[in-house]
Amino acid sequence: MADRFTDLRLKMVETQIASRGVKDARLLEVLRRVPRHLFVPENRREEAYEDEPLAIGEGQTISQPYIVAFMTEALKLGGRERILEIGTGSGYQTAVLAESAAEVFSVEVIEELSRRARETLGGLGYENIRFRVGDGSRGWPENAPYDGIIVTAAAEAVPAALPSQLGDGGRLILPVGTAAQELVLIVREGKDFHRTELLPVRFVPLVTVH
Repeated sequence: MADRFTDLRLKMVETQIASRGVKDARLLEVLRRVPRHLFVPENRREEAYEDEPLAIGEGQTISQPYIVAFMTEALKLGGRERILEIGTGSGYQTAVLAESAAEVFSVEVIEELSRRARETLGGLGYENIRFRVGDGSRGWPENAPYDGIIVTAAAEAVPAALPSQLGDGGRLILPVGTAAQELVLIVREGKDFHRTELLPVRFVPLVTVH
């Protein structure tokens, strides 16, 4: 079965990701390695490498493989960065980041998802991830500044706390909107923040705590 999943993973990278324009060779190698099927419920593992998001429980999803790749590539990671992830979810995006950067700080509002992801990632041997259960819209200011911030659920507007936690040259990528969502990239240059809308997407809403 392991060989079958390996074959499905390699096919996923070639047909769903590389063929759509993701060019970062280092990232493509990471995606060929990370066992996506281990991050979905056991009864959905046969579907893990298909070109779609999958439900993971608690009303949340694991993102479509191409979107994971696209968002990660937009951070332009070289291997030494400190990354803040808002929405640990299944832990799959977390694993991709952990293999692509030096440190990952991952915040998840749903305690059960954080626990499951921590178990899966720990079982796979990742040691460069720190976890927090809480409201991701507030970021994790104690460990700022970050070289990159990635948000894996849609906010109605860019959470005010996040851009200020970027270091100079840092990059923030997140889906913004309700019925119509756009993937937005914000790049910090000193005191200036440059915003670019990249492509239409559909994510579950970002859960905040009031």
